[in-house]
Amino acid sequence: MSKTPDHNESLPFIPAQESAFFIQIFDWYCRWLFWRRFDSVSIHSDYKPADGAKTIYFLNHNSWWDGLIPFLLNQRCYRQNARGMMEDKQLHQYPFFRKLGVFSINLGSPRSSMQSLRYALESMERPNASLYIYPQGKIVPFGTENIEFRKGIGWLAKKLPGTDLVPIGIYIHTKKSDRPRLEIKAGSAVNVDRNLPSEQINAVLESKLSHLLKELYQD
Repeated sequence: MSKTPDHNESLPFIPAQESAFFIQIFDWYCRWLFWRRFDSVSIHSDYKPADGAKTIYFLNHNSWWDGLIPFLLNQRCYRQNARGMMEDKQLHQYPFFRKLGVFSINLGSPRSSMQSLRYALESMERPNASLYIYPQGKIVPFGTENIEFRKGIGWLAKKLPGTDLVPIGIYIHTKKSDRPRLEIKAGSAVNVDRNLPSEQINAVLESKLSHLLKELYQD
């Protein structure tokens, strides 16, 4: 009989294991799922990756749908060699995400988190690579103020000075319909001095995402 991992149990790191065939099939399913569950899906992007560009996308984390939104964005807009992080407990529960390029991170263990960050660095060595991160580290209510990131994104930004850092805001609402509407907005690549301490880089990125969320909410 299989055992469900305890929340306090130390789980092994789970690497990504992409499957081109599974991605092709899941692309159809993902489009159908968003069409079925949402009144509308709107994507606006001020960013277009240049040929050969490598990108870290950082997003606000407000709903269950955040697990699928990076896949939707990469298939519809960016078409990069994408990977993403997911909390290890969730990836054990939904192992099919591995086939989409997702790998695990244990936010409760600094040692395990560092293993995941190093794996992220290795992932970014691939041609046309991108990485999707929810640096808040947990689902929080939607808000435009007091955005707080964990340390990992600042560390990655310093280790990857040639990588574009792109904020993406997500807003789900029912202002105009009984079915929710999904609004996604990607800003331009952030210009930040990578020689700054990680904490200061985090502060710049938090401010950029906060400003983008304000624009999205007002629009």
